[in-house]
Amino acid sequence: MIRQNELDSTCGLSDEELTKRFQEAVRIENEIKKIKGLPIAKYDFDKKAPYLEYPDGRKEYVEKA
Repeated sequence: MIRQNELDSTCGLSDEELTKRFQEAVRIENEIKKIKGLPIAKYDFDKKAPYLEYPDGRKEYVEKA
């Protein structure tokens, strides 16, 4: 038996479907930012640091506060 939380049963969507929709929404938002020339916030797991990626491919690492 697959167990669903209350929100999923209310919306009629599985966790997997919600995850797919969320990922697609993020992808679309990033495409919009590229078109507008805005940076996209990303995370470098090797360096363990957040950075901004600009449409021209330039990366600017965020300084720790």
